[in-house]
Amino acid sequence: MATFRKIWSPNLLVGWLTEHLMRLTKHHGLGNDFVIALEEVNGPLHGDATLARSLCDRRRGLGADGFIIGSRPEAGTTAPNGRPIDVVMRLWNADGSRAEMSGNGIRCLGQALAMARDDHEATYAVHTDGGFRELVVHDDAAHRLATVSVTMGLVGDGPAIPKAVSERLAGDRHATADLGNPHIVILVADLSSVDLVGTGSWIESQFDAGINVEFIAVGSEADSLDLLVWERGAGVTEACGTGATAAAMLAHQWGLVGREVRVVMPGGSAEVIVASGPDEEPVLIGPSQHIATIEIPDA
Repeated sequence: MATFRKIWSPNLLVGWLTEHLMRLTKHHGLGNDFVIALEEVNGPLHGDATLARSLCDRRRGLGADGFIIGSRPEAGTTAPNGRPIDVVMRLWNADGSRAEMSGNGIRCLGQALAMARDDHEATYAVHTDGGFRELVVHDDAAHRLATVSVTMGLVGDGPAIPKAVSERLAGDRHATADLGNPHIVILVADLSSVDLVGTGSWIESQFDAGINVEFIAVGSEADSLDLLVWERGAGVTEACGTGATAAAMLAHQWGLVGREVRVVMPGGSAEVIVASGPDEEPVLIGPSQHIATIEIPDA
């Protein structure tokens, strides 16, 4: 018993935990929430599907739509504009699958980086699996609420639409787009009639690599859209930044809105400045709210 007390004395236990803690922050962008770990705070980090599912579990974990690791870039890594990369974004959905990009998630990462560096007005270069993105972060004095603008990359055509999906959506205008991750945007007359879970999950399942599904309707105000989203790997979420951007781009092409679009989602609204040409990137502007800072044993 003497040996047991020596090994597991409170002071030794506290010392062990102090040496093996992972520091995380949790944020949400319009209700779309993320757990974030930065290597510049923690040192080298290993992320995988199991860890993501564990952290994102809303009953047995911290609860989130996604898990993000902000990795240190390799020395000398630069963006296409020559700016040194500040951080590399690695993103897992709540189900453990990898995602190339998240418009809400990258804003939350920007705020996490601003907190770690105690920046309040900053520009960051971020490398994602969907390409380079530039963030401009305006964080308040207490690092509680930030406004972040994101260059969203060049928008391309999305994947081909399977015949079964085209047939099911024959009465609604629809198209796909690629923002580093795939989207299908569906224009409907009334969002209240949409079976978001049933139809969204079915459409996602018809694409080999999955797809984010956005249902949109023209908003009550000029240059506004109302949007509901079924996110690949996460299901129903309160907002989707890449989805809002895809929706604004396609709605503009369809002649429904101008170049400055307010996209209203259940979690709140974001602004999208639509690209004016094929070589210009759209810009997404929206909030990131810091929820909590958490330390957990690093297994």
